[in-house]
Amino acid sequence: MKRTRKSLLLTLSWILLSVSTSIVIILTQPLAPVPAQEPATTTVETTDTPSSESSQPNQTPKPEATEPKKTDTEPALTPEELARQQKFIAADKLYLAGNITEAEKLYREVKTPFANTDTATQERKPAIVDATQLSPAGKVYWRESEAGIAAKLQTRTEVPLKLLVEQYPEFIPGHIRYAEILKQYNRPKEAVEILEQASSIYPDQPDLIKAKVTALADEKKWMEASLAARQFAILYPNDPQAEEFTQLAEKNLKRYKAHIREEIRGNTLANIITGAVGYAVTGSLLGPFSALDSTILLLQGEGAVGESVAKQAKQQLPLVKDEEVLAYVNEIGQKLVKVSGRTEFKYEFFVIPEEELNAFALPGGKVFINAGAIAKSNSEAELAGLIGHELSHVVLSHGFQLVTQGNLISNVTQYLPFGGTVGQLFSLSYSREMERQADVLGTRLIVANGYAADGLRNLMATLQKQQKNAPPTWISSHPGGKERVNYLENLIIRGKYNRYSYEGVERHTAIQAKIKQILKEEKERKEKKRRSE
Repeated sequence: MKRTRKSLLLTLSWILLSVSTSIVIILTQPLAPVPAQEPATTTVETTDTPSSESSQPNQTPKPEATEPKKTDTEPALTPEELARQQKFIAADKLYLAGNITEAEKLYREVKTPFANTDTATQERKPAIVDATQLSPAGKVYWRESEAGIAAKLQTRTEVPLKLLVEQYPEFIPGHIRYAEILKQYNRPKEAVEILEQASSIYPDQPDLIKAKVTALADEKKWMEASLAARQFAILYPNDPQAEEFTQLAEKNLKRYKAHIREEIRGNTLANIITGAVGYAVTGSLLGPFSALDSTILLLQGEGAVGESVAKQAKQQLPLVKDEEVLAYVNEIGQKLVKVSGRTEFKYEFFVIPEEELNAFALPGGKVFINAGAIAKSNSEAELAGLIGHELSHVVLSHGFQLVTQGNLISNVTQYLPFGGTVGQLFSLSYSREMERQADVLGTRLIVANGYAADGLRNLMATLQKQQKNAPPTWISSHPGGKERVNYLENLIIRGKYNRYSYEGVERHTAIQAKIKQILKEEKERKEKKRRSE
């Protein structure tokens, strides 16, 4: 009995101490963003000699070996595949030399046209912003909606607007007005759906995107509003309103962070009490400290989350130490970062010696690439597409959004992929919309750097061919297959992105040879360790 009373008194004392400490820390926690830092040029110390060669499309790299050294299990290229590879290399050299027209001719010779594109997407009509440009029937719908608004008649307003947006989707004011009417009559979710659908067809229309941002913010979906605004600013930097959208993105991000801060404060007490009870039962102090540490970490922002988790990842995950490989991946990543629109993070890129084609990104700019992604991609453009996709999750704050919404207080280090296959995407699953956002921005990032626009698409097509009974790890955690390839093709056509541009086959082939040797040695090491156990 005395022991029970002593335990209860100790528990009560711990609760009071934890509560007072957490309140002081949380109330004094600053909201200032993490200052931008210089990007790291190397990720792991090693005795290998670093490569000083650049793979930038506007610079001519030194000649590399055009055919990798084959391993015992690697099948040799067929004569047709070897000839195709040589044509890509020749085209890349022409491109780097400034002979763009001749390079494009060669690229067209070796690249097959898209076969499964959506004709409706290809035939998208130019946007209309002036009602006088509508057909006579369209003008009637518009006038009827105006009359309905004047008479304050819901049906008379909604019906013509519904017909208008269905039959004339190119008329941007129609979508905006229809959404406003739906909100007016307490149907905000439908309003957001109308604007989402219209903006997927016409993502370059500022008034439409601004209406979408406003509708999302009105629904307290501040992170989504921030992402929509930021994506427009990044994809269309030359638009006169690009800076305004950047400011909108920051405004809504601040509102989201303030909301999260309030939720974290509200949940801190409950979590500390739970942890203290756990201490009384188990005698472990980890519960209260985990809750408090995670709270402070989340309050510091996504940069702090990424730094904390990446620190443990670097200590526990095996990492490739070859300087030439690291320089290659870091070089591609940093080029994409420069056009990403987010400069407040310290971006770092790591390579894990695993054969599966996989990659994952942590909040705050920490990107991990499996060596298998290099080994199984056919060009620098394909690898850039993969890195660009993962980098887009960082830029659009997808990971941080899921961490804060999914588990506000729990120790964020649990999301590291240490369990099971090393390098699997950490357990938070992106939504389908997030994946598409990453596809769009990732493709735009590689295009902005002069890479062939179909880099990510080609990687997905290659994986689709290689796929037998089970999909590769990266595909299993992302929407894949034929649907993904078709969507990416439509994206390239709709955006009028150039797929007959720099591929970067020669240097990629040389790096592949090193990666395959690293993977072979890693496999032998694991086998030797297994036999000795």
